[in-house]
Amino acid sequence: MNQIANKTILLTGASGGIGGFIASSLATEQATVICVARSLEKLEQLCRQIKSQGGNGIAIPFDISNIEKLPDLVQQIHQEIGSVDILINNAAIEKYKYFPDYSQTEIQSILTTNLLAAMELTRLIMPNMLETNSGHIVNIASGSGKKGIAYNSVYSASKAGLIIWNDAIRQELSDTNVNVSLICPGYTNAGMYVRNDVKAPKVAHVAEPTEVAQAVIAAIKQNKAEIMLDGAVSRILFAITQISPELGDAIYRSIGLNKLYKNASSPPS
Repeated sequence: MNQIANKTILLTGASGGIGGFIASSLATEQATVICVARSLEKLEQLCRQIKSQGGNGIAIPFDISNIEKLPDLVQQIHQEIGSVDILINNAAIEKYKYFPDYSQTEIQSILTTNLLAAMELTRLIMPNMLETNSGHIVNIASGSGKKGIAYNSVYSASKAGLIIWNDAIRQELSDTNVNVSLICPGYTNAGMYVRNDVKAPKVAHVAEPTEVAQAVIAAIKQNKAEIMLDGAVSRILFAITQISPELGDAIYRSIGLNKLYKNASSPPS
């Protein structure tokens, strides 16, 4: 079993949604958590909580969508803190819209934050992990990347890309001691679907944020390739979709998912 105590962990999207719960769980494992998000005030509050739980929290306010500046962030971390043992790519944004109503800026923002920033951070941090032949990369994806969601197509695309990229690099690193894990939280209390006032379908499993945080801990400790929290019904649906996309679409329509997300979508820009 891999240890988390005394490890240095870089967590993006630390101050919002499930990020704070992940940070809290890492704190109880006595880790040093480098918390990255845009709000310094929220980060400082989170770091005080981490310290009270036995961990060490370090706040670095940074907008990871500014990928051109990510080398500066990594350099700052290496110079001021040291090497990163575990990287958790958690930051993400989501916007419900009919696809033609997205602006180019919105599409670019979602793809950059949810996918490109994770890739670039990993590209910058992985060489040191390979040099020491140790480390762990955890990517927080979504069931939306397993089966596209109407009126949430750009987010779905970003998470689908994250899932396949995660799979590819895990295979690339199979002969090393650098591990790669994927977490698919599904519907989560305190997640983005809650902040966007979307009601989960009755058949869906709604995970508590603490459940997601514990899945991250389990993935690291047990070197899990993938942990899905969507529930049995969603797992079956994802499998059906792979065999018959048409049937998968029909099931989504029958349980009202298309209508649900259409109602949640914002008006045209």
